Amino acid sequence: MKKIITIVLPVIFIPFLIIHFFYDYSVKKIISGFNTNKNEQIIRVLRGNGSIESLNIEDYLIGVVSAEVPVSFEKEALKAQAVAARTYAMKQIQNSKNREYDVTDNTLSQVYQDESSLKEKWKDKYDEYIAKIKECITETEGEYITYNNEVIYAFFFSTSNGKTEDNKNVFGQDLPYLKSVDSSFDESETKGFTSTKNFTLQEFYEKLQIPYNDTINITELLRTESGRVSSLKVNGTSLTGRTFQSKLSLRSNDFTITQSDNTVTITTKGFGHGVGMSQYGANALAKQNKKYDEILKYYYQGTEIQKL
Repeated sequence: MKKIITIVLPVIFIPFLIIHFFYDYSVKKIISGFNTNKNEQIIRVLRGNGSIESLNIEDYLIGVVSAEVPVSFEKEALKAQAVAARTYAMKQIQNSKNREYDVTDNTLSQVYQDESSLKEKWKDKYDEYIAKIKECITETEGEYITYNNEVIYAFFFSTSNGKTEDNKNVFGQDLPYLKSVDSSFDESETKGFTSTKNFTLQEFYEKLQIPYNDTINITELLRTESGRVSSLKVNGTSLTGRTFQSKLSLRSNDFTITQSDNTVTITTKGFGHGVGMSQYGANALAKQNKKYDEILKYYYQGTEIQKL
């Protein structure tokens, strides 16, 4: 009787273990959007020459972090960038199942530079700089940001105007983890906090595709809670703040406009769309001894960091 029990128990138990293993593996794969084997975490990148390059996501991040922020940034800021970029990539992979590629290599997604480009950029400093970037990526390997166990839209940008922007004012969707937060420390972190561009009156009207007039009349200018222009009228023509910014190639949509005879001067605060993590703000927080996870949870409020 003991022999029968000894034989039967393994027969029952082994299939249970096999089912449990594959069930657990499948659930992890569905939740993450990736195969949990590092060697099979692949992202498809549309390059500037039209080719599609398939890369291991951790290798891809080396080219993203190196391109998106200065290598001189504090290590904790670089690590925050690595986790945000990995999260952004994961979300893109989830949303691109019916496309030929997941991300572009430019600002339409997040900027990516390959090894040859980085060697050209850094020259004799390449070995030193790439080692720093790789270290930050290795120390955060597989980490990504979630809200209610869902991978978030981890948007980021260069420099705030003193506050980050609510996602609903830029990308339309009301997301609880992409609300406006204070980022006033950006101003002391970069000389590019404010920027000025001059246009002739003719250039100004041509770029906006508005009929020429000797006098610029700005009316109904509305700003969001973060101080960015949401809409305005220029000589009676209605424009959104972001359309105005785009047509004139401004650094942000927090702007002021002045006219002096034939010259139009536009001064902006910040650089980028303003949603999510401010990169220079993250560096300022790192200088205040904030760890990368604290930085991420500050800009993406209510979120958690998980690991593949």
